[in-house]
Amino acid sequence: MGKLRGFMEYDRVDESTIEVEERKKNYNEFHKELPTEELNKQGGRCMDCGIPFCHSGCPLGNLIPDFNHAVYKNDWQKALKILHATNNFPEFTGRLCPAPCESACVLGIIESPVAIETIEKYIVERGFKEGWIKPEPPENRTGKKVAVVGSGPAGLAAAQQLNRAGHEVTVFERAAKVGGLLRYGIPDFKMEKYIIDRRIEIMEAEGIIFKTNTEVGVNYEVEKLKDFDAVVLCGGATASRMLPIPGAEAKGVMPAMEFLKNNNEVVDGLKELTADLSAEGKDIIVIGGGDTGSDCVGTSNRHGAKSVTNFEILPMPSENRTNENPWPFWPFTLKTTSSHEEGVKRNWSITTKEFLKDENGNLTGLRTAEVNWEYTKGQRPKLNEIPGTEKDWPCDMALLSLGFTGPEKTLSEKLGVETDHRSNIKAETFNYRTNVKNIFTAGDMRRGQSLIVWAISEGREAAFHVDKFLCGTSKLPTKGRGDLPSA
Repeated sequence: MGKLRGFMEYDRVDESTIEVEERKKNYNEFHKELPTEELNKQGGRCMDCGIPFCHSGCPLGNLIPDFNHAVYKNDWQKALKILHATNNFPEFTGRLCPAPCESACVLGIIESPVAIETIEKYIVERGFKEGWIKPEPPENRTGKKVAVVGSGPAGLAAAQQLNRAGHEVTVFERAAKVGGLLRYGIPDFKMEKYIIDRRIEIMEAEGIIFKTNTEVGVNYEVEKLKDFDAVVLCGGATASRMLPIPGAEAKGVMPAMEFLKNNNEVVDGLKELTADLSAEGKDIIVIGGGDTGSDCVGTSNRHGAKSVTNFEILPMPSENRTNENPWPFWPFTLKTTSSHEEGVKRNWSITTKEFLKDENGNLTGLRTAEVNWEYTKGQRPKLNEIPGTEKDWPCDMALLSLGFTGPEKTLSEKLGVETDHRSNIKAETFNYRTNVKNIFTAGDMRRGQSLIVWAISEGREAAFHVDKFLCGTSKLPTKGRGDLPSA
């Protein structure tokens, strides 16, 4: 695959970016396009390693060496066909996936890994530019009707696969527009929303019906789902984790997703930015050091925040892998995102003890303490507060980027489907079916908060099992097997 010894001749080259002060003026994507010749070289770095661990690193099982080789040979149309064989939406993953495939790349043992995610993005963008990506409606219809609840990546993947199998698919979305957290959680500077819209136009042309502003169990009666032969629940894990400490009710303490969703709606022209949800001129503290926290940092800087500070309760990661974190496992190393580069003070091993407020209930600051972690083999790590390290920080807005506790329970209760202790809907990957015969589930709603690439993978796998349930057999692609009585 690739160029013989290409990995010895070519260094990894990533996209460059627009200067920080310039890109902070708007919410547009800011990466500069790589020339085709450079992308050919990047594909040529794939080293024909014999056992491509990138396959196991990718939850979708993308045929990575194959599309790398096609790009090296400048056969972009073939590369697109290979990519779409396993991934419905590479325009999403090529921008948003943390690229576990690159962490598992064999070349990454000794050099920088192949730029797989960048290559993936340029393959699909070339496909849209050249007009190769067109609607693919099924030749025949089965007469079966399927409802997909939720239009995030899992729901969209399930819907497209089931539609290709010939079923009549209706997607229900409670928000004003389709996309789930792709639209109302990911900032536009990471993925502009026309990226979603152009794919939805294709899916509609393929025959998929989208019903927005429609929340099943609220303004759409659950009983109406009986009109469908099968239901796939892909509502995500949207219940935010809060911080139960004194002062948590102060005005100015809010979940990160409330802040990000509101800003996406503002950028989309659906509303005006109000003072209570604006970071302009404020001291902002983001609690939580993951990708969502990073998104809050980038958004706050674009608002014109006075200062942006980030707290993380875990210790600062090392810059390189440790002996306890060997290849090809996901590297728990220090990650500096483009948002971090735009301005933030990062603090590690710190816990928030109290939100401080004035007599009117407005947030004025945070009280913290430093912590250390005690590790004992065979036991859970123990968190210890370091005496005498308390500190008060000025803060006008605290954004809680602490992940999600699970799906909201209302729908599962009304449908009578079983859930686990985290409120995730119970369904094994053996068949993705719940305790209710014709109701299936996929994505974060089943597995808990996870990656976009896992959501697409689960949506595709669930579609296979739904199709098999409805028709007895299925020609849809699947990574696994599962026997299930037909409808």
